[in-house]
Amino acid sequence: MKGACNWEWISKKLKKIVFYRECKKTRTMSSKVHQLDHIAITVKSHMLLKQLLKVSPVLEEIMRNAKNSTEALVGVRNWVLEELKKHDEAYQFYKGIVKGREAYEKLTWRDFASIRILDYIDNAGREFDDPNIGGEKAVSNPIKLIWLAVNFGTGGAKPYFFNDMLYLFRQFCGDYKREMPSRKKLEEWMNRWSTGLDPRIIKLREENRERIIKVFIKKIDSGEIKTKSYVFPLNLSEEQKYLMMLKWWDDYRFHLSFAVRTPDLLNELLDDSLDPDSMKILYEAEKKGIPFFINPYYLSLLHVRVPYFAIGADLAIRYYVVYSQQLIDEYGHIVAWEKEDLVEPGKPNAAGWILPSIHNIHRRYPEVAILIPDTMGRACAGLCASCQRMFDFQRGNLNFNLDKLKPQESWPGKLNRLLEYFEFDSQLRDILITGGDAFMCSNRSLEQILDAVYEMAARKKKANEKRKEGEKYAEILRVRLGTRIPVYLPQRVSSEFVQVLKDFKHKASQLGVKKFIVQTHFESSMELTPEAREAVRLLNMAGWTVTNQLVLTSAASRRGHSSKLRQVLNEIGVLNYYTFSVKGYMENSFNFATNERSVQELTEEKRIGQIPPKYEDEISDFPTHAEVLVDNIHDLMRKAALPFLATDRNVLNLPGVGKSMTFRTIGITRYGRRILEFELDKTRAHSPAVHEMDKVIIIESKSIGEYLNQLDEIGEDIVNYESIWGYSIGETEPRMSLFEYPEYDYKLTDEVTNLGEIE
Repeated sequence: MKGACNWEWISKKLKKIVFYRECKKTRTMSSKVHQLDHIAITVKSHMLLKQLLKVSPVLEEIMRNAKNSTEALVGVRNWVLEELKKHDEAYQFYKGIVKGREAYEKLTWRDFASIRILDYIDNAGREFDDPNIGGEKAVSNPIKLIWLAVNFGTGGAKPYFFNDMLYLFRQFCGDYKREMPSRKKLEEWMNRWSTGLDPRIIKLREENRERIIKVFIKKIDSGEIKTKSYVFPLNLSEEQKYLMMLKWWDDYRFHLSFAVRTPDLLNELLDDSLDPDSMKILYEAEKKGIPFFINPYYLSLLHVRVPYFAIGADLAIRYYVVYSQQLIDEYGHIVAWEKEDLVEPGKPNAAGWILPSIHNIHRRYPEVAILIPDTMGRACAGLCASCQRMFDFQRGNLNFNLDKLKPQESWPGKLNRLLEYFEFDSQLRDILITGGDAFMCSNRSLEQILDAVYEMAARKKKANEKRKEGEKYAEILRVRLGTRIPVYLPQRVSSEFVQVLKDFKHKASQLGVKKFIVQTHFESSMELTPEAREAVRLLNMAGWTVTNQLVLTSAASRRGHSSKLRQVLNEIGVLNYYTFSVKGYMENSFNFATNERSVQELTEEKRIGQIPPKYEDEISDFPTHAEVLVDNIHDLMRKAALPFLATDRNVLNLPGVGKSMTFRTIGITRYGRRILEFELDKTRAHSPAVHEMDKVIIIESKSIGEYLNQLDEIGEDIVNYESIWGYSIGETEPRMSLFEYPEYDYKLTDEVTNLGEIE
């Protein structure tokens, strides 16, 4: 037909265009790599290379005799493979014939090195999208870089790279060994860290509170701060104003009203103790639109006058308040770590689930989904510098305009519609209400949400009466509230507030709900104040078990820091749940402690709290008796002679697919940043879509050398961390029975609802 399109011709033409564009991209990338290969290495790199060749004469011989990088790869591979085959179990692990924790624990220190070298060679030349550098390609080919450096003094590899290679081949050659620290040494490291319950720390914080209150009195008197709720009557003396402020201090609403929102006020309340460099960064943050929201109570936990007995003890808190230069530089270009943040309406999320709302429901696993209310619960009592939700602040989805976050008239109807998702899902048995922060909801809002959850659970249970065995749906077994309020603003946890939780627990228990959990986030033993302890006590007495999720930031990753936190939390009745690696890319690089440090921490430090198997049944019953949790924890620690209960798992929350610490180090950049290939946590259920996914590649945002330099700058003796270089394989710990779901007394359906097809 005249004028008709020749679709076959157009299709071929388009394919050619795409092909040529891809070729052009490949040529551009190859050209860039070629250019980098010609860059001379630095003097320090030469010195480290010299040490590397001295450690391994065989490596030097291979490098000097190889005519090209391919021959170098083959030579190193043959050499290392021959050695690995002498340990058959390690060889089978390398080949993937055997997997799992039992096989992992049979690996020797040298096996780690052998497998890493072979993984480097197997993945030589691979290109990876690196979100840390704006999605540019990162290429891993370490043996080639060594060959170029030996023969031409080029390759552009940095000292951090060569230092990593030096430790790797020292480990393979047996020159670098791991010595497990004794329990005595571990307890010495723990005892370095003060707690917020130390009378001396309490005294310092009372001084901080007094200083902050006096600043606010001046600002109210001058009219600089005006609020409707907090006004001094006429003719009050300074002492009377101070006493009135002390009463306000116990009111959580006061802290929200007087939260710090500017760098200048932050510095003034810290007695002008921030240095010019820090202030410059904070001004840049303000200019870029990064929000500030630090409530006075939490600010009072920071040292102004650094005590000799607790030098650096508040850094884990300080780094949550004072932003880093990396965050400032990246803000506006932050890439979503959580793939759930990129859900499109009507399409399945990264884990394959169809959701009723792209903002209110998140889901990764078959058994649990997250509910984010349209209430004040979308806000927090403070903003953590490395918060995963910084992406949402960047795009305007979140803010600290608390008035606008109050529930709208349409919210009750929307809430019921959202909960229908749980009601009519065949596998959901666990609801995590978070935000933001669930405890930021008013008492009335939280009661409304919990009542709606109760009604939903009752309807789901009732509907099961009509279903046959093998066709019944999962009923609600666990209700969780995600909050940092017990840490950030414990004044919120009042007797009236916990009565709402107690009433819900009483009636929901009769429906068959077994576990009532408050998931909080203590980062440091210095956050454990008398106020926080009282908040936990009230929650436990209401029948709710409090669990903790620590984020292993650079400051929190110091030797003994995490173990000390586990210990003091156990002492007040908190069970440790997860120890998370920092998520995010270059924006969180400052606070990022490498995943190798997490594996080192769980292998060398957390082990002294490992619970003997004979107590497994006893501890699994802990959540059903929250009221006496403190006594039960203390009794078990005494019987098992443990300094703390290591109930938490060290994991990284992988984009879209969930938590895991099962990885192999398959690459390394010229800058020494390691490239990890993660597998799913095989100890728990996943959606069919997740099982079909490829392994997840994570390129770390800093090298181990950079991480150790950072520790050195904050006063750590990095000799104590030397074994970190050798940890290149991880295996996810099994989950404690106390966190498992109770069994049903009926046969559950195999049907999985709400699944979509991922394109």
